Amino acid sequence: MRIEARAPTRVDLAGGTLDIWPLYLFHPGAVTVNCAITRYASCVIETAPRGSRRITLVSVDTRRRESFASLAELERARQYRLPLLAHTVRFFRPVRGLTLTTNSEAPAGAGISGSSAMAVAMCAAFDRLAGGGRAGRSKQDWIHISRDIEAIVIQAPTGTQDHYPAAFGGVNAIHLEPGGERRESLPCDLEELEGRLVLCYTGKPRQSGINNWEVFKRHMEGDKRVWRNLAEIAGVAREVRIAVAKNSWNEVGRLIRREWEFRRRSLPTIATPTIDRIIAAGLREGALGGKVCGAGGGGCVALLVEPESRGRVEAAVAGAGGTLLPQRIDRKGVRVKVD
Repeated sequence: MRIEARAPTRVDLAGGTLDIWPLYLFHPGAVTVNCAITRYASCVIETAPRGSRRITLVSVDTRRRESFASLAELERARQYRLPLLAHTVRFFRPVRGLTLTTNSEAPAGAGISGSSAMAVAMCAAFDRLAGGGRAGRSKQDWIHISRDIEAIVIQAPTGTQDHYPAAFGGVNAIHLEPGGERRESLPCDLEELEGRLVLCYTGKPRQSGINNWEVFKRHMEGDKRVWRNLAEIAGVAREVRIAVAKNSWNEVGRLIRREWEFRRRSLPTIATPTIDRIIAAGLREGALGGKVCGAGGGGCVALLVEPESRGRVEAAVAGAGGTLLPQRIDRKGVRVKVD
């Protein structure tokens, strides 16, 4: 059997970090807003000949590979070259040997949720493998399994907002409520958003686990500045949800600028000179707003622009050191093909 799966990455527009339990419980009405983009994480599972128990893991984009004589040997290993792949295999416990090959169109440490998209794609593929080609679990199950596997890998708390666009696609508001989260598909003009979204890579990977962990820890320890900034971010995200649904792009741009200012105040390492230079250059050429993707410290920057200023903004971003990443809005989320 050969199973292929691919899932889109995402750009977060507002409300990130709040999706980490239990931060959102302290900020009633917390929500994150994001959109799925056509930069994909993909995987292929190829089952081994009957009787073979060997498990081989291959990452095309990172050029890493490791192999185990059996599932038991993989489970006994204390370290992995490809921990996200290995822990996914450990969770699903395949009954026969296989080769798992992954590839990502997101740059390393881009902050656009490449690892979460990969985890969702692998969960979808392994679920089909376990079901003999049919899905046994729901997308919601894949989201929570992949979230927990990621937390095991990074050894830090992680949220769920990254996994929803990977599973469902589109533009999402993830409502963070006691008892769990709830996804709302926002009815905005997707073609309009595509024409207004500019994404670039700063050239430096970010450390999401480190930055998020620092914010998480300081919040839980009662740091008033962090607490206040996250409260402001929660309020801005609620406004972004409304503005996106109304296609009020000038207002979305203003709110993105505001969210970024509160976010960069929470931790000095969230912003870098390159990030600041790219955003400033974009704003000078007509961008409505800009922010770092994910937890900051590097990775990607997203800017919302007027369609007529897009060319100027892109040129300014490239001149400031950003590598442009062409993308569109993904409409479908994770896709699985079984042969």
